[in-house]
Amino acid sequence: MHARSALFDVYGDHLRHRANEAPVAALVRLLDPIGIQAPAVRTAISRMVLQGWLEPVQLDAGRGYRATAQAIRRLDAAGARIYGTRTEKTRWDGSWQLVLLGRIDPRTQRQRVRDALGFLGYAELTDSTWISPYPREELDDLLRRDRLDATTAVVRDFEPPERPLEAWDLAELGKEYDAWLTEAEALVEAQRENGDDPDEAAFAVRFQLVHEWRKFLFRDPGLPAELLPDDWAGRRAAAYFTTEAGRLKPGADRYVDRCLTQS
Repeated sequence: MHARSALFDVYGDHLRHRANEAPVAALVRLLDPIGIQAPAVRTAISRMVLQGWLEPVQLDAGRGYRATAQAIRRLDAAGARIYGTRTEKTRWDGSWQLVLLGRIDPRTQRQRVRDALGFLGYAELTDSTWISPYPREELDDLLRRDRLDATTAVVRDFEPPERPLEAWDLAELGKEYDAWLTEAEALVEAQRENGDDPDEAAFAVRFQLVHEWRKFLFRDPGLPAELLPDDWAGRRAAAYFTTEAGRLKPGADRYVDRCLTQS
């Protein structure tokens, strides 16, 4: 687990309702049970400041960092998808949102744009055409930030009708959900046997569950239920994640509060 990615998880999952800020010492303490050492945490913080995700603040407990407005928007959007509070899934009107991109250079920018569109829920239908079942609020920010030449369109009819779904490999995605579920069950079972510090154990296990679950944000667009198989593995995995994330949350919260208030 990379320190930068772990910090996004800390701010997104634990600090969004704690003023989006924390002292450096607390951030180091929070990532210690995950196996990330202090030098890596400090380096990741510096990079996230340069990238506009964090900003330095002076807190009562000392120097700290607060999530920027840009980061809060991204974390709120991610949180809504992780915990199923986004309502788009039940309101699909049958239309598809297309983004037709102009030429993108250099290769590094092209990959960054691909990753960003994937995170928003788009998939590559053709070399320069991306598709989503829903309009995505962050699309305009992405196009403006990367100065992209793009045309958007709404399409209701495809020929053949199943062509849009070919943009996603649902069979492979289903296998990934099944693999995640197997690993998650083993992780949770190991946590039940750890009694040395139950709150720290709950925090560490929940952190890993969320971290691995978050990766599906880049692969699963949240397709409408009517487009998914009846036995869709993503439903089973989501039900397990919701149950265990909720069960572990009180202990994880106690551990976070302990780290934030420890002198």
